[in-house]
Amino acid sequence: MKFNTLALVLLFPFLVCSQQGSFRFAFVTDTHIGSPNGAAEEDLRRTVQDINEQKDLAFVLLTGDITELGTQEELLLAKKILDSLKIPWYIIPGNHDTGWSESGGLGFTQVFGMDRFSFLYAGVQFIGCASGPYVRMSDGHVPRDAVNWLDSTLTTLSDSIPLIMVNHYPLDNSLDNWYDVTDRIRRKNISLAICGHGHANKKMDFEDIPGVMGRSNLRAKAEVGGYNIVEVKADSVYFAERRPGRRTLPVWNTVSLYRKKEEVVKNYPRPSYAINSTYKQVNRVWEIADQANIISTPAWSKKWVVVGNQAGVIKGYSAKTGEQKWQYVTQGPIYSSPAIHDDNVVVGSADGGVYCLQLQTGQLRWKWQANAAVLGSPVLAGDTLYIGTSDHRIVALHVQSGKLIWQFEGLEGPVVSTPLLVDGKLIIGAWDRHLYAIETSTGKLVWRWNNGSMVRNFSPASCIPVASNGTVFIMAPDRFTTAIDLATGQTRWRVKDGGVRESIGMSTDGQWVFGKSMQDTLVAYQALPTPQVASWKMHVGFGYEHVPSMIIEQDGLLLFGTRNGVVYAVDPTLKKVNWAHKLDNSMVNTVRPIGKKKVLISTMDGKLALLQYKN
Repeated sequence: MKFNTLALVLLFPFLVCSQQGSFRFAFVTDTHIGSPNGAAEEDLRRTVQDINEQKDLAFVLLTGDITELGTQEELLLAKKILDSLKIPWYIIPGNHDTGWSESGGLGFTQVFGMDRFSFLYAGVQFIGCASGPYVRMSDGHVPRDAVNWLDSTLTTLSDSIPLIMVNHYPLDNSLDNWYDVTDRIRRKNISLAICGHGHANKKMDFEDIPGVMGRSNLRAKAEVGGYNIVEVKADSVYFAERRPGRRTLPVWNTVSLYRKKEEVVKNYPRPSYAINSTYKQVNRVWEIADQANIISTPAWSKKWVVVGNQAGVIKGYSAKTGEQKWQYVTQGPIYSSPAIHDDNVVVGSADGGVYCLQLQTGQLRWKWQANAAVLGSPVLAGDTLYIGTSDHRIVALHVQSGKLIWQFEGLEGPVVSTPLLVDGKLIIGAWDRHLYAIETSTGKLVWRWNNGSMVRNFSPASCIPVASNGTVFIMAPDRFTTAIDLATGQTRWRVKDGGVRESIGMSTDGQWVFGKSMQDTLVAYQALPTPQVASWKMHVGFGYEHVPSMIIEQDGLLLFGTRNGVVYAVDPTLKKVNWAHKLDNSMVNTVRPIGKKKVLISTMDGKLALLQYKN
């Protein structure tokens, strides 16, 4: 479907500001500090030295993926190297800095001061902002608070000043909300959009806005890495690749600073919501739009819905009307899904706190403080809650008092997911390649499992395990479905025939394990300890898919969300889509069924809604 954009019919070309002068700057991207072989650090040091030796460079733009995994160690090392620059530098994060971040992206702003910038130099305005994703695997996404900041920043700019937009992702559909950016910057004199992410010099076009992707600073198979020297003259911008310590190659791209008259308002492709007309048996009982991203599953208890957002705010809503009743502000983003026990609601924050609030009022009852961010979600059993932290711990806390009952300190990485409680064991993965089984009564390690790979990104960290018949089942980014003996931690079987990635679910009778593949397919395995292959596969219609939205069964339907804002309900018996509903164009978190054919859904773009459906 296509919609008219906010592009304006220009009555005359935008003229370059009379104060604009010629200048040069360095454009560096995708440095990936912390990459396994250590060459990234050498490449960046060489680039910094080379920039310092260039006597006429005004500043440096760094457009994300500064680190490999966004760890505090990597961020501090990158900052130490960049602090050697003798000219000003401006930096934004990329998906590698925030997607696997042990701090939920908070570390980037703490180390570098900010994840966005706006400055005027010699008559040209530069604006850069973050573009996620944060903690969960998803498409790129400019955070809702950054979009709001962009609005306020653009309103202060003259329509005649040439504007250069800086982002990590290209301003295309690799960003799920690219149109939120392009529609806004087109109102101004947008001359150029600069990005990284693709690791190669490339001319691009973003809805008729000239785009330039820069090469990675990594050497790859070459002798040295590289960056771009960008020269701005009276009417044009010139890009030339620089080989540090060697030479500058000829100009490979030229972009005009002038905006030409647009004779006709163009229709640019926009996300389609036509699927909602196809499945009319779904009704939105209520819907709210938060001012910040929501990257967690809401909690529900009869009259209450509770969820946290990326701004660090925990909010309580009426389950009946969606009206906000209270809020509590923490000091860090929230990626933890709240849990409710009686009149207590418990949730973790990237500020390192585990908070217990009174459900009716949102008043603080107690706070337990970790030594690092708490991105994992709690699970409750009686008067005990269990939660993983980014300081490599799993802790058991008393629900009523917040007192520490026990802690397991044997993790080698942070926790970002929700534990599974089964047969006196707590099963949970961490970003350290391992799946752990911890004895709930003592906090002692029962077993530790890994898939044999040294790649941390293949960790079973975002998958919430399921269990049946004395067997634990996981689906991890290595695309294997794995069955593990609950008692011993021994691998019972592993298959790769489903192409799955992190999204897993189990039937309510414990007989089936379901997975969501990256290639438009729902797969099913028998939940048995003996070796299995997929019993059936079904093409659903969601296309390419990689977000860790777990599969939940309710009313005989399999419910799950996708990267592009659609919730599907699939009948596993008839192998058909019962209904589907699109809320927005960003990642749907794991859905929360609340009975009587109702389901709560939240999306990364800050949408929260109660859906009611008919079979």
